[in-house]
Amino acid sequence: MSDLTQYIRQQRSTKSLLLMTHVIYGYPTINDSLAMMRLLLDQGVEILEVQFPFSDPVADGPAITHACHQALADKPQLEKCISDISKLASEYPQSRVLLMSYLNPVMQSGPPKLATLMQKGISGIIVPDIAVEQQQLISPLTDAGIEPIWIITPDTQPDRLNTICKQASGMLYCVSRAGVTGESTDKNQALGKYLNRIGQHTELPLGVGFGISTAEDIQALLGHADIAIIGSAFLNAYNQNGLKGVHTKLAELKQAIT
Repeated sequence: MSDLTQYIRQQRSTKSLLLMTHVIYGYPTINDSLAMMRLLLDQGVEILEVQFPFSDPVADGPAITHACHQALADKPQLEKCISDISKLASEYPQSRVLLMSYLNPVMQSGPPKLATLMQKGISGIIVPDIAVEQQQLISPLTDAGIEPIWIITPDTQPDRLNTICKQASGMLYCVSRAGVTGESTDKNQALGKYLNRIGQHTELPLGVGFGISTAEDIQALLGHADIAIIGSAFLNAYNQNGLKGVHTKLAELKQAIT
């Protein structure tokens, strides 16, 4: 069992749902984004996902895409990002830190070099634009114990789902969007059916993201998922009311778990 899986299992032994928060490195500035990360970790967020900004983030919605474009104006460097968030990981050993980036920045820096930098504190990496069959591209990272986290959607076909689950480790990132809209009861039922289908192929922890923004969304995950993944909701809260807005939003979501 990987360190990330073991950590999630240990946390879940006393908690009904964990929170994984998505912050964009460099938005609105590098220092401000680090302040947001510290706030979330200070408040006990179990998993911090840090996105290195990319010019064409095809897997992200308009709020995150806009923030990525704004962050790129300061020309952030991936190696500096990893250094900064590795320091956070060492300061908050009770949490885990993941890096999210697209393939282009990863290949430009070079996976061997990144593996050396990341193994000091980063538990996993999410690269949305590579397929599991291409994981050899980031093999230096996985060889260094950095878990590649693969993404599943409601449209993933059974054969494909089986292939991904056989290769996966750490945890799985399950996109909630399709098939889970509607009234609360229907939403809960559809989500449960979707996650149960995934669970037939793996015992890895399941994180659910995309469109998770309210207490109702959190409550719909209880009993079905291990981790709620929240990105745009915190970004919107920050845009409206700075760190105070993030703090308030986090308190709202945590209250929905208890």
